[in-house]
Amino acid sequence: MAAILLAGASAMPALASGPRPVSQQPARPQVPVPAAALAVPGSGAVLWAREPGRRRPMGSITKVMTALLVLRAGHLNRVITVTRAAVAYGHRDGASNAGLVAGDKLTARQLLRAMLLPSGCDAAYLLATTYGPGRPAFIAKMNTMARRLEMRSTHFSWFDGMPYPTEHSTYSTPADLLTLGQAAMASRQFRRIVAERSYYLPATRRHHAYHWTNTNALLRTYRGAIGIKTGDTSAAGDCIMFEARRSRHALIGVVLHARTFSAAFAAATVILNWGYRHT
Repeated sequence: MAAILLAGASAMPALASGPRPVSQQPARPQVPVPAAALAVPGSGAVLWAREPGRRRPMGSITKVMTALLVLRAGHLNRVITVTRAAVAYGHRDGASNAGLVAGDKLTARQLLRAMLLPSGCDAAYLLATTYGPGRPAFIAKMNTMARRLEMRSTHFSWFDGMPYPTEHSTYSTPADLLTLGQAAMASRQFRRIVAERSYYLPATRRHHAYHWTNTNALLRTYRGAIGIKTGDTSAAGDCIMFEARRSRHALIGVVLHARTFSAAFAAATVILNWGYRHT
């Protein structure tokens, strides 16, 4: 394996698997983003990072933690009724939504897709409300899980990354997000969902038809991409947590605060290409 390279900071918080030493330094990837990191999932070996310990908002990457809690709680076949409050929440300023219709009855598994693919804040609202039970209890569980994963520089004030109560009140670091991404991708169901480019749910007597497209353009542009999640707010900029696998060789990474989604995807591509050249 190539040597580990840290950029932009003298030290970083350890991942759950512990810190790795710095030795010979290959040429670092040239990407115009303020914070990013790349690691080998499983081993936790960090290949490269920029500002790995600096706290930043991460937008809808927050929904990865929401999904992880729902998946660990189980009962994914439970039926949840779409409320008017959830629909209204998904249409407020700055929110993305899955186009859910009030009165429809969907399973938690279906709502996970509605949350992770089109980044539906309406679906996140329903899942957090149901699995708390209640949103304050769910947010408390998010922070408890962060502590269990040793994400020491992470705090959740809301369940979907939206700016509540301020745009900086939910935050994490590239190092902590690598830990979160590895924990989520350990779930087979999570991996299956975030690798889907789109998903069509036919209409039934219980709900309307839905067609959800994944916001992660890397799935369509990068060979071997298998996830994970985009995010954006005015404070977070455009972000992406990503993973790719080529010939059984996986790499996981994150890009925070790019100026546009195109810039975030381009940076992730450069970082992944660098990683596959140096491992």
